[in-house]
Amino acid sequence: MADFTSYDPESVSIQNNNIFGLPFSEEEAELVILPVPWEVTVSYRAGTARAPEHLFSASMQVDIYDKDFPDAWKRGYYMRHIDKKILLKSDYLRKEAELYISFISAGDKIDNNKFMCKTLREVNEGSEFLNNWVYDQSSELLSKGKRVGLVGGDHSISYGFIKALSERHESFGILQIDAHADLRCSYEGFVFSHASIMHNVLKNIPQVHKLVQIGVRDYSEGEFNCIRDSQNRVVTYFDKDIRERQYEGETWKQIADDIISNLPDKVYISFDVDGLDPKHCPNTGTPVHGGFEAEQISYLLKKLVQSGKEIIGFDLNEIGISTNEYDENVGARILLKLCNVMSAANALRESK
Repeated sequence: MADFTSYDPESVSIQNNNIFGLPFSEEEAELVILPVPWEVTVSYRAGTARAPEHLFSASMQVDIYDKDFPDAWKRGYYMRHIDKKILLKSDYLRKEAELYISFISAGDKIDNNKFMCKTLREVNEGSEFLNNWVYDQSSELLSKGKRVGLVGGDHSISYGFIKALSERHESFGILQIDAHADLRCSYEGFVFSHASIMHNVLKNIPQVHKLVQIGVRDYSEGEFNCIRDSQNRVVTYFDKDIRERQYEGETWKQIADDIISNLPDKVYISFDVDGLDPKHCPNTGTPVHGGFEAEQISYLLKKLVQSGKEIIGFDLNEIGISTNEYDENVGARILLKLCNVMSAANALRESK
């Protein structure tokens, strides 16, 4: 058990402590946050690979009191150190990917260009390496009885973790908060693109019984057809449809209840910050106008806890780096909410 005798949550965060200034070791914490500094396949603005370290620093300015879940943090949160080798590999392959994207964006064909063929192969192999690394790291933590959350990095980071969870849960659903559907078979030639994460999950992980997407407002015709033809395995609450329902008199409570009713008993939360109104995280990789207020998502997550569903994991991704550290501070507060929601949901189930 952690020693709280010298810890004052009302005082300044002690830098030698861990995330949010909490006095937990990895062994003492119920929930371990795995940082994944990876952004190899981002297709617009980069920077998210360095979000985990910036979130950690920003977390020291976050008050841990949460009116909805005031004691959740006492179960213990700990964030692992960032693996610099993963960050360096991401930096190297990101440069390779940028060369490749520039080449194909000019309309050039790679078929007869050995260098570009090699570059594409290296990027795809690097993404497979990352998937395996995340799988190994998260499997190790799960085998120790830890709850796990990921912090990215781009949205591709979660594949290995979802695969690890699929070996421990026969059936579960994903709640995806996102401006994008992420259902492309591949994007720009990258098989494990951030734009393909949910396609790869649905294709390769049958234990994911249901994917419920909310806030989607930027998608291709092919992705729309994928949703339409999914036989209800994918349920998408498009941003436009949510707004029209509200314009016609429905409350957010009614819509939130509807969303939760489509989720199975076990839920994984995948939170891409571009699902929010861009004013909250303006430096995210691919911002899209529209989206949720942060409090709308907090309310939805509170209702999810109250529903009694088990939250088996989460990821938080696509947080950009800003000169005034605004995005990082918003991201740190979202991270605390996700930790509290997961901890409170499981405490509620244990009490029954």
